Amino acid sequence: QVQLVESGGGLVQAGGSLRLACAASGRPGSTYAMAWFRQTPGKEREFAAAISGNGGTTYYADSVKGRFTIARDNAKNRIYLQMNSLKLEDTAVYYCAAGFRNLQVTDRSYDYWGQGTQVTVSS
Repeated sequence: QVQLVESGGGLVQAGGSLRLACAASGRPGSTYAMAWFRQTPGKEREFAAAISGNGGTTYYADSVKGRFTIARDNAKNRIYLQMNSLKLEDTAVYYCAAGFRNLQVTDRSYDYWGQGTQVTVSS
């Protein structure tokens, strides 16, 4: 069992930056892969970024590539999402997820989810 708690969301102007964090507990961090997804009202949850269990490999959705960076600190059981050059369309609730297969892009591939943190980008 893995428990996930996100933090760091908020209101930011377009072009600005935010850093999300996800604190994990219940299992050693290196034993599971993790990812960030996002969701806006009326839409399905959308993949944003994923990172392997040891942090050595990452994968990004085209919509965030070059602007977002996912990282993990297994000693602290945390993952992060550094979001730069934010756009209005990045507004969403952001969720971290944990699973047992690396670099998956579908939400059904992940077994554990946090409660989400709201990111709002204003003009």
